[in-house]
Amino acid sequence: MEASSSGTAELPRSLSRRAPSRATTMMIDRPNEDASAMDSELVPSSLASIAPILRVANEIEKENPRVAYLCRFHAFEKAHRMDATSSGRGVRQFKTYLLHRLEKEEEETKPQLAKNDPREIQAYYQNFYEKCIKEGETSRKPEEMARLYQIASVLYDVLKTVVPSPKVDYETRRYAEEVEKKRDRYEHYNILPLYAVGTKPAIVELPEVKAAFSAVRNVRNLPRRRVHLPSNAPNEMRKARTKLNDILEWLASEFGFQRGNVANQREHIILLLANADIRNRNDEEYDELKPSTVIELMDKTFKSYYSWCKYLHSTPNLKFPEGCDKQQLRLIYISLYLLIWGEASNVRFMPECICYIFHNMANDVYGILFSNVEAVSGETYETEEVIDEESFLRNVITPIYQVIRKEARRNKGGTASHSQWRNYDDLNEYFWSKKCFKIGWPLDLKADFFLNSDEITPQNERLNQVTYGKSKPKTNFVEVRTFWNLFRDFDRMWIFLVMAFQAMVIVGWHGSGSLGDIFDKDVFKTVLTIFITSAYLTLLQAALDIILNFNAWKNFKFSQILRYLLKFAVAAMWAVLLPIAYSKSVQRPTGVVKFFSTWTGDWKDQSFYTYAVLFYVLPNILAALLFLVPPFRRAMECSDMRIIKVIMWWAQASIKLFFWFLSILPKLYVGRGMHEDMFSLFKYTTFWIMLLISKLAFNYYVEILPLITPTKMIMNLHIGHYQWHEFFPHATNNIGVVIAIWAPIVLVYLMDTQIWYAIFSTLFGGIHGAFSHLGEIRTLGMLRSRFESIPTAFSRTLMPSEDAKREHADDYVDQKNITNFSQVWNEFIYSMRSEDKISDRDRDLLLVPSSSGDVSVIQWPPFLLASKIPIAVDMAKDFRGKEDAELFRKIKSDSYMYFAVIESYETLKKIIYALLEDEADRRVMNQVFLEVDMSIQQQRFIYEFRMSGLPLLSDKLEKFLSILLSDYEDQGTYKSQLINVFQDVIEIITQDLLVNGHEILERARVHSPDIKNDKKEQRFEKINIHLVRDKCWREKVIRLHLLLSVKESAINVPQNLEARRRITFFANSLFMNMPNAPKIRDMLSFSVLTPYYKEDVLYSEEDLNKENEDGISILFYLQKIYPDEWTNYLDRLNDPKLPEKDKSEFLREWVSYRGQTLARTVRGMMYYRQALELQCYQEVAGEQAEFSVSRAMASNDDNQKAFLERAKALADLKFTYVVSCQVYGNQKKSSDIHNRSCYTNILQLMLKYPSLRVAYVDEREGTADAKSPKVFYSVLLKGGDKFDEEIYRIKLPGPPAEIGEGKPENQNHAIIFTRGEALQTIDMNQDNYFEEAFKLRNVLEEFNKERVGRRKPTILGLREHIFTGSVSSLAWFMSNQESSFVTIGQRILANPLRVRFHYGHPDIFDRIFHITRGGVSKASKVINLSEDIFGGFNSTLRGGYVTHHEYIQVGKGRDVGLNPISIFEAKVANGNGEQTLSRDVYRLGHRFDFYRMLSFYFTTIGFYFSSMLTVLTVYAFLYGRMYMVMSGLEKEILRLASPNQLEALEQALATQSIFQLGFLMVLPMVMEIGLEHGFRSAIVDFFIMQLQLASVFFTFQLGTKSHYYGRTILHGGSKYRPTGRGFVVFHAKFAENYRLYSRSHFVKGLELLLLLVVYQIYGHSYRSSSLYLYITVSMWFMVGSWLFAPFIFNPSGFEWQKTVDDWTDWKRWLGDRGGIGIPVEKSWESWWNVEQEHLKHTSIRGRILEITLALRFFIYQYGIVYQLNISQRSKSFLVYGLSWVVLLTSLLVLKMVSMGRRRFGTDFQLMFRILKALLFLGFLSIMTVLFVVFKLTLTDLSASILAFLPTGWAILLIGQVLRSPIKALGIWDSVKELGRAYEKIMGLVIFAPIAVLSWFPIVSEFQARLLFNQAFSRGLQISMILAGRKDKAATSHK
Repeated sequence: MEASSSGTAELPRSLSRRAPSRATTMMIDRPNEDASAMDSELVPSSLASIAPILRVANEIEKENPRVAYLCRFHAFEKAHRMDATSSGRGVRQFKTYLLHRLEKEEEETKPQLAKNDPREIQAYYQNFYEKCIKEGETSRKPEEMARLYQIASVLYDVLKTVVPSPKVDYETRRYAEEVEKKRDRYEHYNILPLYAVGTKPAIVELPEVKAAFSAVRNVRNLPRRRVHLPSNAPNEMRKARTKLNDILEWLASEFGFQRGNVANQREHIILLLANADIRNRNDEEYDELKPSTVIELMDKTFKSYYSWCKYLHSTPNLKFPEGCDKQQLRLIYISLYLLIWGEASNVRFMPECICYIFHNMANDVYGILFSNVEAVSGETYETEEVIDEESFLRNVITPIYQVIRKEARRNKGGTASHSQWRNYDDLNEYFWSKKCFKIGWPLDLKADFFLNSDEITPQNERLNQVTYGKSKPKTNFVEVRTFWNLFRDFDRMWIFLVMAFQAMVIVGWHGSGSLGDIFDKDVFKTVLTIFITSAYLTLLQAALDIILNFNAWKNFKFSQILRYLLKFAVAAMWAVLLPIAYSKSVQRPTGVVKFFSTWTGDWKDQSFYTYAVLFYVLPNILAALLFLVPPFRRAMECSDMRIIKVIMWWAQASIKLFFWFLSILPKLYVGRGMHEDMFSLFKYTTFWIMLLISKLAFNYYVEILPLITPTKMIMNLHIGHYQWHEFFPHATNNIGVVIAIWAPIVLVYLMDTQIWYAIFSTLFGGIHGAFSHLGEIRTLGMLRSRFESIPTAFSRTLMPSEDAKREHADDYVDQKNITNFSQVWNEFIYSMRSEDKISDRDRDLLLVPSSSGDVSVIQWPPFLLASKIPIAVDMAKDFRGKEDAELFRKIKSDSYMYFAVIESYETLKKIIYALLEDEADRRVMNQVFLEVDMSIQQQRFIYEFRMSGLPLLSDKLEKFLSILLSDYEDQGTYKSQLINVFQDVIEIITQDLLVNGHEILERARVHSPDIKNDKKEQRFEKINIHLVRDKCWREKVIRLHLLLSVKESAINVPQNLEARRRITFFANSLFMNMPNAPKIRDMLSFSVLTPYYKEDVLYSEEDLNKENEDGISILFYLQKIYPDEWTNYLDRLNDPKLPEKDKSEFLREWVSYRGQTLARTVRGMMYYRQALELQCYQEVAGEQAEFSVSRAMASNDDNQKAFLERAKALADLKFTYVVSCQVYGNQKKSSDIHNRSCYTNILQLMLKYPSLRVAYVDEREGTADAKSPKVFYSVLLKGGDKFDEEIYRIKLPGPPAEIGEGKPENQNHAIIFTRGEALQTIDMNQDNYFEEAFKLRNVLEEFNKERVGRRKPTILGLREHIFTGSVSSLAWFMSNQESSFVTIGQRILANPLRVRFHYGHPDIFDRIFHITRGGVSKASKVINLSEDIFGGFNSTLRGGYVTHHEYIQVGKGRDVGLNPISIFEAKVANGNGEQTLSRDVYRLGHRFDFYRMLSFYFTTIGFYFSSMLTVLTVYAFLYGRMYMVMSGLEKEILRLASPNQLEALEQALATQSIFQLGFLMVLPMVMEIGLEHGFRSAIVDFFIMQLQLASVFFTFQLGTKSHYYGRTILHGGSKYRPTGRGFVVFHAKFAENYRLYSRSHFVKGLELLLLLVVYQIYGHSYRSSSLYLYITVSMWFMVGSWLFAPFIFNPSGFEWQKTVDDWTDWKRWLGDRGGIGIPVEKSWESWWNVEQEHLKHTSIRGRILEITLALRFFIYQYGIVYQLNISQRSKSFLVYGLSWVVLLTSLLVLKMVSMGRRRFGTDFQLMFRILKALLFLGFLSIMTVLFVVFKLTLTDLSASILAFLPTGWAILLIGQVLRSPIKALGIWDSVKELGRAYEKIMGLVIFAPIAVLSWFPIVSEFQARLLFNQAFSRGLQISMILAGRKDKAATSHK
């Protein structure tokens, strides 16, 4: 078709009539965007192929609008052909918009180069080729050429539609053929432009890259398949059959890998080979890889595969026949594995599945290479199978993906039980058994793995369609929601604790209290009963294994089932045998012992029990022996010999029987050989033995022993009088009282190990930190005192040169060290200035001069030399001695003063020489300086010079330098001022300073005849005023001016606290133990990966100025939080050197870099690149290096440019940064302003940082068929000229993110685009620092560091700095808590405990290790909610090793308000609850040795279970006391017991209360602050925290942890909880707090309050005792914290107006009836329904337990009704029955009134009023009768309320659990109204104190100071913030 001026007539005009307004809307929805560029970026996904055409149109628009119009015309036609009916999403609107634009451009554009369109486009195409492509091949960079070739290809496609084929010029056709031929060489590339010609980047010229590329391109002798293609096969397919450039393309031709995958993995393997090959290689030029390079890479890649084959007793398919090219074959195998992994999508989470795929494909490779005759000669061979580039995806990955996806749908959005569906682990573990080979190869889709006969697949399946039908059984393990998991996972610990408790009670009961009593024969015999207890507990554990794993039995092999059954049988045998044996050893058996003794008749062998016990513990003795020899045990565990398996099983099952039969027993693939070396074992064993001894001694002497005597007394008492109806009045030993007293003690015994762990970890962590040199430099004073040694330390640790290793004989560093140090130090200081952490003055004081070799002394930063010159001048002026030596000794006593004096003198001399243009003037000054030098040399300085003139000289020099540095407009005035002051200086020197000044001048005249005897004013007039334009000279002048002018000490420089912290930490880290830095080419290559979803990227102007309800904007808030940084920012903005840029952009960046934004994270991670470039430049340039990279960049020297290019090439080789922006594609097309701004800002980040890569999931719809499924791609982008450029596109088998948890799925899809041997995972709320980035190559050396046991780490843990601690007191608490965990906490976990895992970011992974073992995290829905720690679990179970390093730090942000903090804690508690159910925790709990298992438990889920036990202890104590009080037992015991017995009882009960305050949990925090900031600061901080109610906060968080952890285990409901990472701490409304904390804190707090009130009213114990107060105060404190902490820590929580508003809002919320679609924020009913979601999906077991727990509330009514006066001391059960009649009658009356109001309140108003009156009169009559006849009192009425309220709550709880049957009965509305009534009562009780306190303004002021004290210290004016708009307006007017 020919398009001319009339060509538009051929447009489908029908489109132009469709909804033209929609196109306009599209434009309106995109404010502040380039409209011309928009069309190419907003193409509907179904029309994605036209986007390049539109982008080309935008590119050439300015140059030739007519050709741009033709391109758009072609795009429109192509879109119309692709979707003629406009059925795709957004297609109609887009085509309409484009049509309108074409109509407009048709009229506006005219041909420029010819008369019509065909000639126009041909002429333009030819010009474009000649000008851009032909000339550019030798001058342009590959990325530019890639863009130009893309434009040329698109132009030719357009040309072919405009110009008929016969009319295309020969020249045009020839150019097009050239473009087509070379286009593949100029595709957009990631790091390596491998096939580019012309100007090649430096990275391609590196010898290691060349050698790796050459090895990969070795396709010699590889056979090529020949397929009979159909005649209509595309040319690309035909071309692919004949053209093979490398091994990966050959593999793709054989197996059908995608082109994008091939390109991605090609670069991946080349970079791996290049980095490995250059390491420790001295050759500068070479062209072949070392043989060991490929072998080592292969060993690392296939270590997991070899292990899998060995486990399954299968021969690995890595075969190397004799005579083959082994290096080529190794590379084929490695490439094959990487290609499989690169295209595996979600299957990457199943490493053994990938092993299975590789196993078969490797066998295919071997068959192709060595089973065909043609293969020997490398000829082609024929096959019928047609392979396209999606064959592997379609035939291998997609079927497995579909299985995963169907199983994922069974979880019903995370609500289904884990046992009902198979997660990633279940499916992966299918490949742990030989039955996986039944799948066959090619995959048999009818195999059991792919089929489920019970499955019912609905028709018209949708993406989110739930799969119904019976589920397939789990594999190896079933995750069941029960607390029994804690016992099953850690049975050894619980058995030990129970046995120890039993032994202590026995010794205390039977002996005198001394532990020596255990050696008594009878006591010892009784103590041996602990083994009977052990046998029963072991039986319980075996039973739990069978019961909880029952759902996996169908999937078990016979041998696995046999193992479980035999284990149970053996345990049952011991449970019977040991009691029988013990019964015969007792002389006079009674009770149960007598029962067992009858089983053995008259057998009189009394030693049988002893022998039985010995045989029982024999396996444990063997295990202990193996424990002492870890290498032997590790070898046994890793062995696959069957006899070894038998011995290991027997060690667990403790039976010699069935040896021969158990030889087939399996063991798990993971969790083998995890034992540590002897030294590590000794360390953590010592730690735990000391801890357990301390714990057990405390338990025995403080808790158990004091309680023995009172217990005996209570058991011997006979109590016959009860105050209620006692069901068991004749029960012996008062067992109920004993349980009530001992229950809290037992709970404390079980949880106090956590407290002892906190104490011991604090001590050991502190000692370890001290030995690691932490905190040696923690103040500026310490920094100043040790600064002289810092350059040496820097060169020793951070520089790789040999000079860094030599010893220095003198006290000063050599010039090379100071040069290297100063380059990095200055970049560090400049980075802080660019971040506005320091001012210009601070910067100048901190910089080391670039001209450091110009003077004879070391030039230290001016902040060290500040005030030294003025002090030296005063010292000299006041000197009264007679010897020069004495004066110089005084000056030299301060080395910095000596350096300052010498440097100032020599610098002044150089400046004066440089300023003077007249040679005669120079000779005069030379004579003066010569006199000074001679007088110093001859020690007559004080005689030749008047010291009194020095201050005047110093002042005048300062003025002279000030003028010299000043800016000037009038050159003449400036020069005259300068000359005048300089002449004054000369006059002072010659007349006031020099004793013989005139003689010196005369001497100068004698030696210089040209100096005439003129007036002195005429001398020194020729001055070079342009000297300071030279950057180097200007630096010297500035430095000298600072030395002379700074009078005060610079001890407070820098003033910014964050800058101080960074400087001191960097300096301190140089003295810590870190590996020496390798050369850049020797260092490990690494990547950084950041998952991103929809968080803020860069704040918009609207965000900055948007005000909250208090009138506070983010900008205003930050100005007050960071006043010094704001001032520094304003100063920087006025810098004329600042690049021209919109000031609003700078402001947005300034604010965003102080938030938790992606822009901040990216800037921080890009410091790695900046540091690498500097390190590379230092090494490449060597002695020729400029002082800084920026100066080298500004240089015109070709050598410097070459150095920089090579440095950038090395940086590219070593570092990659990928941000996984999962929804970037959707954000690009979104009409939502926030999403659109996120896209724009991410694009700007790519353009700003060329090495940044963005990976996203592209979602494309079908074209013509609206029902066609969406297609998904993993896409990698980089920044182009104006837009993003696509590098790789890899098709996925389906949506990747809908199967598992979002974050790990996001990481997984992008991990294929990372590079290198190490991978650092960085979260969205993190930051980095330039000075820390410089240390990364040292950290990476930890992977190569030799360690005891020959194990190299697989994860390197790094410390974090929490940068959000200054916002509020809460943020400070959270910051300290988090800081202690990421420092002292993880320090002790790594060493000595050896149980550190991956707790989030910024850990560094051994990338090859983890990508071959399932990735850096796990992703199964719900169970892997805490995905990061599962990555650590997986690494450890698979033989990994995790370390922790504190000489480097990364910034991290945390939540700053109570609500976000609580949501975060809830998420972590949910995650720990899910961990408790997981197979990973079960396996680690069983595979760790005993002491390491203890470490694992108490540092993971044990911490949360202990928190829950802390709360349960309070419940147990109070309910026990309530039982004793209500039953009357307490009163009787007090009456019958002696005072001494009571005192012992009091002391024992008091011990449990100390654990409620939580002070001991603060110990690690105090220790870490003490280590790093000094113990005085730590103590002060501790007391300030207590004054700011930190204990209230931590007690409140205790409730959060215990509630969500317990609920997760019982009912589930775990989910990701976004906390938001906003700035402004705003006021949360009462209703919001109530919704968030009602069930977790308020209900429990009110229950405890009720218990305490009842105990206070009816209790009769210890009222005069101080211990009574001590016992109950901690509980009152907990109640107060749980009820009122949300309001204490709520900004403006006690401001009267806000309190009134909150009450109004709460009433409105509570009264709203709700309905479908009403959010929980609007309606109580909606919230109430959501709050019960967990009950809808819980199991029967969960429902029964919930009802059982609710029964506790009935005890209030049962106990109180017998205390009423109206009961007249009757103990009949009838009293309790009558109370129920009263309660039910009351509820019935209330229901009648409610129904009457609804039914008769409108139509029968009078009747309803009469009814209410009658009810009221009836009520009065009944009450009168009760008061008069039955002696009812007002006290009874109050008590009845206490009795009936809990009963009603119990009824409500049970009603919620039994929701379905109650709805069926039709009384659900009544339950709902009862719930609403209780919410009103609870809200009123909580709100009343707040309202009262809000009356007093002082309370609000106190709260503000309490909350924001930390911000006050940083200059925050809370009064302005809380006052809101008024103060802000006043400020703006000023």
